[in-house]
Amino acid sequence: MKKGVQLTTKRKALDINLTSDIYGTLAEIGGGQEVARAFFQAGGASGTIAKSISAYDKTFSDHLYNNNEPGRYVSEERLHLMLDQEFNQLVQILDKEKYENTRYFVFADTVETLNYSKTNQGHGWLGVKFQLHPNQEANYVIIHVNLKENDQLLQQYTLGTLGVNLIYACFNYTENADRFILSLLDNLDTDRADINMVKMQGQNLEHIDNRLLSVKLVKNCMTNATMFDKNGDVKQPADMLYKKNVLAFRGSFRPITYAGLDMLKTSFELFRRDRMYDPENTLSMCEITVNNLLYEGDFDEKDFLDRVDLLNAVGLNVMISNFREYYRLSQYFSQFKIQKLRIVMGVSTIFNIFNKDYYSSMKGGIMEAFGKLFYNNLKLYIYPALKDDGELLTTENIEIPKGLKYLYKHLTCNRMIVDVPNADKDTMKIYSRKVFELINNNDSMWESMVPDFVAKIIKERELFGYKKQ
Repeated sequence: MKKGVQLTTKRKALDINLTSDIYGTLAEIGGGQEVARAFFQAGGASGTIAKSISAYDKTFSDHLYNNNEPGRYVSEERLHLMLDQEFNQLVQILDKEKYENTRYFVFADTVETLNYSKTNQGHGWLGVKFQLHPNQEANYVIIHVNLKENDQLLQQYTLGTLGVNLIYACFNYTENADRFILSLLDNLDTDRADINMVKMQGQNLEHIDNRLLSVKLVKNCMTNATMFDKNGDVKQPADMLYKKNVLAFRGSFRPITYAGLDMLKTSFELFRRDRMYDPENTLSMCEITVNNLLYEGDFDEKDFLDRVDLLNAVGLNVMISNFREYYRLSQYFSQFKIQKLRIVMGVSTIFNIFNKDYYSSMKGGIMEAFGKLFYNNLKLYIYPALKDDGELLTTENIEIPKGLKYLYKHLTCNRMIVDVPNADKDTMKIYSRKVFELINNNDSMWESMVPDFVAKIIKERELFGYKKQ
């Protein structure tokens, strides 16, 4: 293939079919057998497909993949059961001598497409378990996709294309993570599908960092946000957020300082006072926009990993998004039926939120934006700043544009905008950008601006440009 030329879905399927040492199974649940259809229609599928199956009935699915035990059907867990069961069967049944030089694979998907009444959200899990070389341990690639089209048949066509793209990428692009990611939406666009999670593992994929794969999805506009739990594992956003109480804190975290940790601590203490607070159902989330991941005009992968490593080491969950405006962040969370959402921001950010020019592209201007921002159960937690005269700048003495003062008063009186109490004045003049600059200049003064355990992690792992003496 010439560089820059995008293959059609049919050509990709045909190339796989004509590769004599690739042989495997296609198992599809919930969206028809669209991937199998693509391979059969391309021609030459008899040399590629050992079996095609669709255990559409839940009882059959439980029998084949879960020892007759019920469970979640459209889930990562069910997808893994399908991949492992079908791959084991493939290896056990096929004649080992005849297929000695064969690279086995299993493609599987478990999908929920639109119902007849169109009252649900189409989404699904797709994966491939495959050998890059004969007789090797198999590798895994798992993706989660939201199907955005408002027609079941169109969603099925999208699934077929996605499946072919995924299988083709597994056998052709694993050495180039950027090309792998971008190729998943070949012959598609983001109006049709949103890929919000990718996981790759196996002996041939050890060079790939799943966190970077996920942030590349956001950077390339293939999804709006991706998430990692406090252990650094990539998570499907709905699994983390559904019906949770969420405390979201936007920042650069380059690195997190005494001031940043105080914002988190005092905000969480305020959240705990809420009469509906449930410690078992509450999630703290540090959110970084992709704009904060751009360094010197390009995406700095090492810089990104440093931030995530440090936040995870502190025990924090991380979210990467492309939401410049706060109302878009609020709208994103609302789709997961969040019970209570609290967004933490510095008091200086209020100037941006109440700037009408910020919403000039919206027909309803600032009123439309605020209608989207302040949906049910959302509050803005405002962390104070220290003025030059030593006085605290809070929601009570901040200067609001003249024409918006009554709107601001309505929001504060109804406690939709709330001051964070008990902030530590001694840390308010510590800024991440200054700490980063000191680290890069090999000035040890930075160590006094972060907690001891944060300094220890930075030095041990040589984060943010720190070099051991």
